[in-house]
Amino acid sequence: MKNEDFEGIAAGLKDAIAFVQGDANKGRVVAGPDVKAIRAKTRLSQAKFAAKIRVPVATLRDWEQNRRSPDAPARTLLGMLDVDPKAALELIERVND
Repeated sequence: MKNEDFEGIAAGLKDAIAFVQGDANKGRVVAGPDVKAIRAKTRLSQAKFAAKIRVPVATLRDWEQNRRSPDAPARTLLGMLDVDPKAALELIERVND
């Protein structure tokens, strides 16, 4: 390992420790989509919403309870559902026929 690599890792670790100790300038937290609010826009139950977007209900529950975060493709789909639930659901139906 190069010395500059080690220094970069050490600096990152120092920033992470500072963030945990309350220095908000040393870290960045990216919030995921509000999956529960997005699902509410569709007026679907967890089971029906999960079936529509083809994920297990347990995965949807994990997302809604912030135990897990959706991956990039799921975030894209959820973003589309957030912006225009009706159009997104119609497109999903057409693709899944």
